[in-house]
Amino acid sequence: MASEVPVHATVDAWLKEEAATILSEIGLTLSDVMRMALVRVVECGTLPPELRVPNAETRAAMAESRTAMAERRARFRSAGELSDALDREMGKEMGKEIGK
Repeated sequence: MASEVPVHATVDAWLKEEAATILSEIGLTLSDVMRMALVRVVECGTLPPELRVPNAETRAAMAESRTAMAERRARFRSAGELSDALDREMGKEMGKEIGK
């Protein structure tokens, strides 16, 4: 098992605070981003792709997911329920394409 070691970076205080605030909106910490960046550099030889703050719909879905995980409840009671919901959703999408 690999051992973790601290990585230190010196930045302006305002930059750290602003970045931490923005990252918290997408559920990440400064350490998460540093880890992601370093993994990407090692695995791909490039910097990570652009990350954006999620829109209101995505933030609501993230909050719903976190609540469900914290309460240890599933959105669907079974795999069959999930499959049925996906089938209904696909049917809606197919109907939109056919109606073009």
